[in-house]
Order: sequence, then C-alpha cells, then structure tokens
Amino acid sequence: MKTTHFFFQTLLNVAFCLLTLNPLSSFAQNSKIDSSKIYLPEAMTINMDSLLNEWKAQNYIYPDTTCAQPNINPTFDSAVYIKRLSRIPAVMELPYNEIVRKYIDQYTNKQRSSVAYMLGAGNFYIPIFEEALDYYGLPLELKYLPVIESALNPVAKSKVGATGLWQFMLQTGQRYGLEVNSLVDDRCDPLKSTWAAARFLKDLYKIYGDWNLVIAAYNCGPGNVNKAIHRAGGVKDYWQIYPYLPNETRGYVPAFIAANYIMNYYCEHNICPMKTKIPIATDTVVVSRDVHIEQITAYCKIEKESIRSLNPQFKTDIIPGNSEPRVLRMTQQAILEFVENEDSIYAYKADELLTRRSTVVAKQGTTSSKSSSYKKSSSYKKKSTSSSYKKNYSKGKSTYSKGKSTYYKGKKRKR
Repeated sequence: MKTTHFFFQTLLNVAFCLLTLNPLSSFAQNSKIDSSKIYLPEAMTINMDSLLNEWKAQNYIYPDTTCAQPNINPTFDSAVYIKRLSRIPAVMELPYNEIVRKYIDQYTNKQRSSVAYMLGAGNFYIPIFEEALDYYGLPLELKYLPVIESALNPVAKSKVGATGLWQFMLQTGQRYGLEVNSLVDDRCDPLKSTWAAARFLKDLYKIYGDWNLVIAAYNCGPGNVNKAIHRAGGVKDYWQIYPYLPNETRGYVPAFIAANYIMNYYCEHNICPMKTKIPIATDTVVVSRDVHIEQITAYCKIEKESIRSLNPQFKTDIIPGNSEPRVLRMTQQAILEFVENEDSIYAYKADELLTRRSTVVAKQGTTSSKSSSYKKSSSYKKKSTSSSYKKNYSKGKSTYSKGKSTYYKGKKRKR
C-alpha cells in the first residue's frame, strides 16, 4: 500500500514540474496578454469619502478653491505619454503600452478626486518615504508604491488582511521587525512600516535584480513570481511573465507606472492638488506604564482623535507601556504638559479606565448549605435503602427458616 501511494505521489510531482517548467504546456500556449482587460489594485477602488473621513484629512487637507483650471481631462496621443514617461528621472524602467495607458486613464478620469487628495496627503508621507529609500540606496520613484497600495491611508486594510501604508501581511511584517498583537500594530506606524518596507524591497532586489519583478513580488509574493518565471520558460522580464501572474499583480506594475506618471503630470490633466495646512509641531515621549487616552486628555490640551491619528499603531485607546516602553507622539505643548503632570495622569481614573487585573483572589470557604444538604440527603437515602434491604433480607431469612422448620416437622409426622 505504501509503495502504491509513493508511486502515485511521484507521478503527481512529475506532472506538476512539467506544467510549471515547460513553456509549451497547454497553460502557456493559451495564455496571451489581453490589453482589453485590466485588474485594478484594491487601493484604486477606495471610496473618496473614506479617505476624507480620516482625522488628518478633515483637519489639515482641504480643496483648493482658488484653482482656475477646468475640470476637464484633455486627450493626448501615445507619443506624448511615451515622451513624458521617458522624461521622469528614474532608475526603474517606466515603459508605455496600451495596458499602462488604461491605468493612466483611470487616474485622469474616474480617480481625479483621489489623485487630488493623494497629492495633498503626500506632503505628510512622501518625505518619510524618500528618507528611508535614500538611506538604503533604493530608487526614489518607489515612494509612489503606497499610492497604489493604500491610497496613502495609514490604517488601510485589504480584504486579505494586508495593513497600513505599505500593506504588509502579518507574517511579512513580523519578519521585518513590526510588532503585531491585540494592542499594537506597527504596520500602521508610518515611520516603522516605511523602514521595514525599504528593507523588504532591498532584499527582493537581491533575489531578482529587476525592479519591476521586485514590485511584482512585493504584491503577490516571491513564490508566485517564481512560478510565473518558470511558466514563461525562465525569462526574468515582467512583461514576458505577465500572463502567468495573478490577476491583481498583472495590474500592479502598470498601475505603478501610471502612479508615477500622474504624480508628475497632474497639471497637464487639469487636476488641482488639495491644499494642506502646516501641522502643529509634534514631539515624542516614552511611556513606561499603561495609560489611557482619556487620562492624557484630562491634563493635556489635545483631542482624543489627534492622539489616535498621530499614533495609528495603537489598536485601542490604551497605550500598553507595561509590556515595554512605548513612543507616544503628540503636539509639543501636549508633551510638555504630559511631562509636568505624569504622575497625576497615570493616577487619573486608573481603576475605572485600566480594568485589566494583574492579580486576582480566588474565593475560599466551605461548600454551600444546599450542597451539604444534598450530600446528607443522598447519604441518608443510601443508608435507608441499605437498612431496608438488610431488614427485609433478615425478615425473609426468618420466614424461610420457619417454613423449613415446619417442613421438617411435617416430614417427621409422616414418618
């Protein structure tokens, strides 16, 4: 039986290898690039209202009412797009084709308001991206990757659980040093997630040596890219392995090229960036004990929503400083007030707001009267039953003895 199972397993393995390695397999023969179909990354389908509901957007981003450009998207020949893409100062290859054109059309038509928002929100996040990418010697055009990953929403969460600006999956984030538990999710921390993403991208480039393959692997994982390369006959070119990639990844690189285009040539398409107010200067303080946001706002002049927005990595209103020291970002004025009133802040409504107990006392004592009564009753019934049985048994035995005696007497009489 074991031999038969091993034989069939071997056949399955051989068949799988032939399917994935042979470029002339039926799958490979029937797969062609269909430019009529495009697959939008999830971030390109986000409702504009959800972006504007974010606290930072409501307080620091607003429409440019002075914009005099008509809200009309002009049309251009392919040669214009080719020339514009070639003029972007980039290390990465940003080619043009009909697929890329369809994604550009998405941004310049249906996604115009989202582009205007992202151009405004980019003032907060792009400098962070550029710093990390420059530190690791990576192409700066990768700063537009979060545009197609999360639409620059730091708390974005995909249908499959990818989270944050850079849309890290749980295990990948933890592998690159991002803490994720019931109270903290560093994938939502703009600084930590950006530096983790830069390290991840650098590691992927060591594997592929091609930036388009790198961002494809960033989207669907190295395993899927490797399978696509095998199915394409071993060629390491994104546009050659295109038909063998998962649907969303087929749209990922074209969307990235389109994002680079629109973030550089939005004016040519009459898109007015949303304006941004200069945020109040912020600073950080290390919290070494558990503290609730309400405790902080009781002594510091800062709104709860402001603390939540500046610290999106905390999943609840409790900053868990007991487990390890936590960095808390607030306005500079709030930081000064926190330092001056630290002991009072920790003590404020602590029993009411911090309800998690570190020790508990189990109730001690004798069993309840009802339980004792039940045991006594059960014991009495057993005793009564036993006594009754013994009594009846003795009585029966006595009757039997009398009958036996009478029998012998009768027998004697007959004799």
